[in-house]
Amino acid sequence: MADKTDKWPENVPGKFYVDQQCIDCDLCRETAPEFFTRDDDGGFSYVHAQPKNDDDEALCMEALEGCPVEAIGDDG
Repeated sequence: MADKTDKWPENVPGKFYVDQQCIDCDLCRETAPEFFTRDDDGGFSYVHAQPKNDDDEALCMEALEGCPVEAIGDDG
């Protein structure tokens, strides 16, 4: 389970975040590229935009549920 005290500082404020368990598998970026991006220097994903509607939130939840290491958190 993602730990909000261990989330990357690159995450934009809001409901969703990625913590330091991220293994850079690319699943979240493939599932919801509008919201997740990669830090090329650090080799991890983070949330660069928060969802604005129910459809957007469903994509982020799909990424959260598919994350193999549970590095995506839902702070809502």
